[in-house]
Amino acid sequence: MLQPTDLLGEWELRRTVDDRRAAARGVVLGTTTLTSTGADEVRWDESGTMTFGGRTVPVTRTLLVRRTDGGSWTVHFADGRVFHDWVWGARVEHACAPDDYTGVLDGDVTRWRVRWEAHGPAKDYVLDSELRRRSHPAD
Repeated sequence: MLQPTDLLGEWELRRTVDDRRAAARGVVLGTTTLTSTGADEVRWDESGTMTFGGRTVPVTRTLLVRRTDGGSWTVHFADGRVFHDWVWGARVEHACAPDDYTGVLDGDVTRWRVRWEAHGPAKDYVLDSELRRRSHPAD
């Protein structure tokens, strides 16, 4: 199982958005950077542009991945609220009534994926994020 510390560095982000309720598809292109802020925390920053519904807008997001006292990891929103457990290759859930969110993180140290599905009275969409390690030219 990969830990967030195994994924430190800069990643190319491509996220597809399939909003079935609106019958619309979009894409986010940008960068994800995972940075250690100490032994027990990794900062997850995303920035890019989203094209959706004929509009292109800048997007950003910050998450924090924190080690628990038991040694596992938990993903938090920037304001500290818990988002989900860090479980590699298995389904995770995020409670956000009235809709149900399920996700999965999988891949390896060169390419990984985060997929979320939201179903309920307010939402019906799939977010599929593909991350590829950004290659840097040799010095």
